[in-house]
This record gives sequence, C-alpha cells and structure tokens, in this order.
Amino acid sequence: MILGIPTALYTMVHIVLSLMGIGSGFVVLSGLLAGKRLEGWTAVFLITTAATSLTGFGFPFQTLMPAQIIGFISLAVLMVAILARYSLRLAGAWRPTFVIAVLIALYLNVFVAIVQAFEKIPALKALAPTQSEPPFLVAQLLVLAVFIVVGVLTTKRFREPAQAAAKTA
Repeated sequence: MILGIPTALYTMVHIVLSLMGIGSGFVVLSGLLAGKRLEGWTAVFLITTAATSLTGFGFPFQTLMPAQIIGFISLAVLMVAILARYSLRLAGAWRPTFVIAVLIALYLNVFVAIVQAFEKIPALKALAPTQSEPPFLVAQLLVLAVFIVVGVLTTKRFREPAQAAAKTA
C-alpha cells in the first residue's frame, strides 16, 4: 500500500500520468514548432508532468535515488515554465525560457520512460541488462540529440506574434 492505495493501482496511476504527460507534451511541442500556444494541451502537459513527478515521490525508497533527483529537477523546470507562461505571459525572454523549460520537462519524462523500458521490457533488458551497454547509451543519446535539434528549431519558430509576422513578410 502507498498512501492507502494498493501498490499496483498507485503504480498504474503513475504510469498513466507519465504517458499522458509525454503524449500531451508532444502535442504541445508540435504546436510550439508551428508557432501556436495550444492552451488546453499546455495545461494538461504541465499538470500531468508535475503529477508524474509528485507521485514518483510516493514510492518507497531508503536513499535518494536518481528517479527522485530527476523528479526534483523536473518540478523546478515546470515551475519556471508555469511562471513564464502564466505569470509573465511569455513576455520578452520568458517566451524562449518557456519553450526550453517545456522541452526539458518533456525530455526528462522521455528519459525516464526509456530507462523504464530497458528495465521492464525483456527484449530491451536483454540488450542492456545494466543500462551501461551501447544499446541503452545509443538510445539515450539519439533522444537527446533529437530534443536538442527540436529545441533549437522550436525556440526559433515560437516567436512573438509581431516577429513571426515580420519574418514571413
């Protein structure tokens, strides 16, 4: 039992929140690449990604684990994204800050999903049983490279409305 909830159910809720965060994150990312804000999807992404990190802290652990460190980092990045979007309304430098924060939060969720996939899927576990083998490292490096490229493109494309209009003229 975790917080009075059967462990299997708690784990399933955590996984569903994580997958919702990743899915909505890719929708938000596609909107940002197109120069659009997608307000509803952004709210879903921020909420489910924060809930993923928060529910991750509910699992029992004796010492501070890498998953908890990633959770703390993710929550800090999400706070920056929320501040940039809702309090500072994407003004000036907060616009690219928001984009970068969203990308980092999504990347961290995807990073953990890859770690979990290599731990839980037998075929992947066989390829990298300790997660220090080349298949695991290549998968993580490829994902990181894609996120960096997409981050540069997104930061360039998600501009102030006046800048975007001037750019297309």
